[in-house]
Amino acid sequence: MGGWTAADIPDLHGKSTVVTGANSGLGYHTALQLARHGASVTLACRSTERGRTALDRIRAAVPDADLALAPLDLADLASVREFARRWADDPLDILVNNAGVMALPKRTTAEGHEMQFGTNHLGHFALTGLLLPALRGAPAPRVVTVTSAFAWSGRIRFDDLQGEGGYRPWLAYAQSKLANLLFTKELARRVPDVTSVAAHPGFASTNLQAAGPRMAGRALAERVATLGNAVLAQSGAMGALPSLYAAVVPDVESGACYGPRFFQYRGTPTKVTTPPQAANLQTARRLWEESEKLTGVTY
Repeated sequence: MGGWTAADIPDLHGKSTVVTGANSGLGYHTALQLARHGASVTLACRSTERGRTALDRIRAAVPDADLALAPLDLADLASVREFARRWADDPLDILVNNAGVMALPKRTTAEGHEMQFGTNHLGHFALTGLLLPALRGAPAPRVVTVTSAFAWSGRIRFDDLQGEGGYRPWLAYAQSKLANLLFTKELARRVPDVTSVAAHPGFASTNLQAAGPRMAGRALAERVATLGNAVLAQSGAMGALPSLYAAVVPDVESGACYGPRFFQYRGTPTKVTTPPQAANLQTARRLWEESEKLTGVTY
């Protein structure tokens, strides 16, 4: 097929990396390839049990891998703060903000925020801000934030960020993924000494698609999602390539987004266009200010 693949990842010995949600799906494949190419990888996972299973799988594939497992629940800002406290000021070369939830029934975080906005955006906003001293301690720090093609249908509803006026799972997901793009671009503007890049996997087979229907008890929708993954989606390993490209290619553009080359649906990674609403400076500034208020984390 041609194009950039995991075989093109450079030697990463001496690089310190964190991948959130590294226990499965895109996060697992991202962590695996970073470790395979010599990086020190911390798997930041909500479930210690699933994180340990992922760590053991990576170690079986890469026996000399430099791996660590650390608890991180992005839906609990106390957990985010504790993760950052334990990291202290050790230099961090690459932070991959990968973890996420998709189209869940109405749930809230520990702080009472709508779960998708709280986990996908606010948790990573807080984590990045708290790890900023560690990032600045590295010679060429980089933050990769994983978004989705659903950002194209997203809108930031400042009058109802938490979905209290009427919750629709897919609209809430699209809002959170647009927020990821706005955050990426605003971070690039506000913190120019850190390369801030977005990535999205196209349609990749992960456990996210079936999780929402399963939580809602919708067995048929869960089966349809599972079948769609099997028939239509590219693999999780392919879906992770844009994240890896954004994390390691030297000349990526800060503020840009990288995704699959074929209609942003599948294939090897390239720079891709983003929705026009992701370029709205006023929206980005307002979202940043609201995020600081909601998390208590300022940059």
